[in-house]
Amino acid sequence: RKITYYPDRPDVMATFDVTLVANKAHYPVLLANGNLISSGQLKNGKHYAKWSDPHPKPSYLFAVVAGDLVHIEENYTTSEGKPVNLRIYAEQENLSACQYAMDSLIRSMRWDEQRFGLAYDLSQYNIVATNDFNMGAMENKGLNIFNSKYVLAQADMATDYDFIGVEAVIGHEYFHNWTGNRVTCQDWFQLSLKEGLTVFRDQEFTADMQSRAVKRIEDVRMLKSLQFAEDNGPMSHPIRPDSFIEINNFYTLTIYEKGAEVVRMYDTLLGREGFRKGMDLYFQRHDGQAVTCNDFRIAMADANQKDLSQFELWYSQNGTPRISIEESYDAKSQCYKLTVEQKPPTNVAQKNYQAMHIPMRTALFDDHGQQLALDDSCSLEHVYQLKQFKQEFVFNNMPVKPVASVFRGFSAPVIIDFNRSKEELLKLMKFDSDSYNRWDAAQIISEQIILEAYANICADKDASCPAFFIEAIRYILTDTQTDPALLAEALSLPGLKTLMATMSDIRVNKLHNARDFIKKSLATALEVEFLSVYNQNFVEGDYKVEPQDIAKRSLKNVCLDYLMFKIGRA
Repeated sequence: RKITYYPDRPDVMATFDVTLVANKAHYPVLLANGNLISSGQLKNGKHYAKWSDPHPKPSYLFAVVAGDLVHIEENYTTSEGKPVNLRIYAEQENLSACQYAMDSLIRSMRWDEQRFGLAYDLSQYNIVATNDFNMGAMENKGLNIFNSKYVLAQADMATDYDFIGVEAVIGHEYFHNWTGNRVTCQDWFQLSLKEGLTVFRDQEFTADMQSRAVKRIEDVRMLKSLQFAEDNGPMSHPIRPDSFIEINNFYTLTIYEKGAEVVRMYDTLLGREGFRKGMDLYFQRHDGQAVTCNDFRIAMADANQKDLSQFELWYSQNGTPRISIEESYDAKSQCYKLTVEQKPPTNVAQKNYQAMHIPMRTALFDDHGQQLALDDSCSLEHVYQLKQFKQEFVFNNMPVKPVASVFRGFSAPVIIDFNRSKEELLKLMKFDSDSYNRWDAAQIISEQIILEAYANICADKDASCPAFFIEAIRYILTDTQTDPALLAEALSLPGLKTLMATMSDIRVNKLHNARDFIKKSLATALEVEFLSVYNQNFVEGDYKVEPQDIAKRSLKNVCLDYLMFKIGRA
């Protein structure tokens, strides 16, 4: 593995021409970065392969593979009319399970061309899947290396979740070709420049290929349960850390997942068209360079003629901001007011904390679920920008007190303190046109109901499941207009980890019993509806990895879970 001396820094870049020579019987496959220039037989049973990568890259993207592998291949023509030979290499026993990964690669290439105008830049693209690779996957230029787990998938051995995971990881490593390889990091402190951006890109890819609503819910659920805990703990660090002792400890949820949320906020603030303009300028300025997070921010700002200087704090301040929201309504003046206050994370010294630039996507609804115009322009949704510790937003001409849907789509990675009544949450749960906030309202009210049952059980009182909650779940169950995958998420009660996140002095067994009680109450009261929806969502024909089939299976399985829970728990 010691090939030559080379400064192991991401900003030291060079083009590489590589000639590999090996015993053909032992190593029939010889791969390196770039394009295959020539190959042939040598004396004494040896053979060679000469590879050339015309694009400058740092040493961390260099790779060679020699081994006894077999492959599948496809040919792809880019949007620029350039032919590309695609190959996936694997051990013989794994080859039959590689086709879905190949199809995912082709979808990734086409999506990147359509969404960001980014076409592949070599005549060959190779993926190597091996059982012994000690990382998940690596984006080496033109020669991605994968653990077999993230490549192999076929109907008789994989679940829907496995297939979606393969598609996402294949896409992630391919998207690094531009966001990480063509433009790389000046130093490892800038790791989120490539990883946060590429995670955002793979999230958007999966959202377009599968269910956008469910993908957003899954990403935020993971962020809240894992990254928020990291942000609030002793290992809390900004997405662009100032120092490290061990570089391997840099690969954190904060760098990757919070980094992706920071990139998503550019998209929220600037809009999809504005974000694309920023990406175009970023590549125009920095293709072939090793750059910083600030270079990306400046490209976004310059392309859209926006001041994003305060947004830099997302890169330098650690912890999860807490947002407190209070509302007031004056029926006489028909004026509705939201008072929004930023508070420092609990693990950050208040005197050193500066107000962040936070996008708050907002809509208002009346009691019947109709969206209300926010201003004289009759806009139904707006991204309000929080830049101060305390701000007020006033909405006039509101004949009734509206129901506010704030931080729609989870428009910023923040903790939201907004004390809303069960009646308001029920309205959002039924009518909110934002899929994430509709799900979130269902989760909040479910959590409240479970914790009320928990309090009664702890006090040796009888627990109950309110009739209004049963009717709300019935409404979701009988909704035939909404994506079944979203309904499956809305019907799923929050888990113990979520329930315990805001609790102290937890009696786990009683909390578990409270959740079980609510679940069984729903299963008993709505048995007919659960059985009906279960029967309606059978998928006929052969197994296919199609979004509509996956959605039906998800909803069917949630209904089955409730039905079996009623039978299996006394």
